[in-house]
Amino acid sequence: MSTVALITGAASGIGAAVARRLSAGGAKCVILDLDGEGAERLAKEVGGVWLAGDVSTEEASRAAVALAEDTYGRLDLVHLNAGISGGVDVAAFDVERYRRVVGVNVDGVVFGVAACLPLLRRSGGGAIVVTSSLAGLVGFGGDPIYTMTKHAVVGLVRALAGPLAKEGVRIGAVCPGFTDTPLVAGAREMFVNAGFPLLSAADVAAAVESAFYADEPGTLLIVQPGRQPVAYRYAGVPGPAGGQLPPAS
Repeated sequence: MSTVALITGAASGIGAAVARRLSAGGAKCVILDLDGEGAERLAKEVGGVWLAGDVSTEEASRAAVALAEDTYGRLDLVHLNAGISGGVDVAAFDVERYRRVVGVNVDGVVFGVAACLPLLRRSGGGAIVVTSSLAGLVGFGGDPIYTMTKHAVVGLVRALAGPLAKEGVRIGAVCPGFTDTPLVAGAREMFVNAGFPLLSAADVAAAVESAFYADEPGTLLIVQPGRQPVAYRYAGVPGPAGGQLPPAS
């Protein structure tokens, strides 16, 4: 029985690399992206199915899960990858852009988790991996709103890890540094001229595959150029006087 994977934001970049990697290993892929032409092209390449949809709406995630069930009868792996950069200047605030960034980067993950869980449960369990960022672990002054959204999805992963593990569903995240994808295309020349190494989408895809099968629920994999992915560890939170809370995962 083939593994079935649902990947959002899969028409290009990290999502496309994940689809190619999983399909090369025999998985059947369901491709969801706002770019319908790109999604169709990749689905044909990897022998999967596709649909165009906006992850900031509940309908898109529900339709993608329904497509997985109707086509393959199950769902095993979910990569909630769709994301956009912030580009919101808090000094000259653009509320429409702000809502768009939060809609894709946060709502898209929440809607994706909510939509896929029933089918994952019916399929006997599985794994969800969210694409976060190093900006989900540290403050990135160049894009505060993006940083906020990536911190938010890391918090969601950490909070859901224990409860979902009891149901046989693993959830984790990858936190890559700057990656050579359309998201950073506008700044690519600057990175190259500065001699700053960029991750490839294939580098991150390998980490995503590892994250699917991580032993520890809530694993956050840091991905940096030239290094093996490493699990991030938070410091423990001080408790009341006379005691200490257990370390956070």
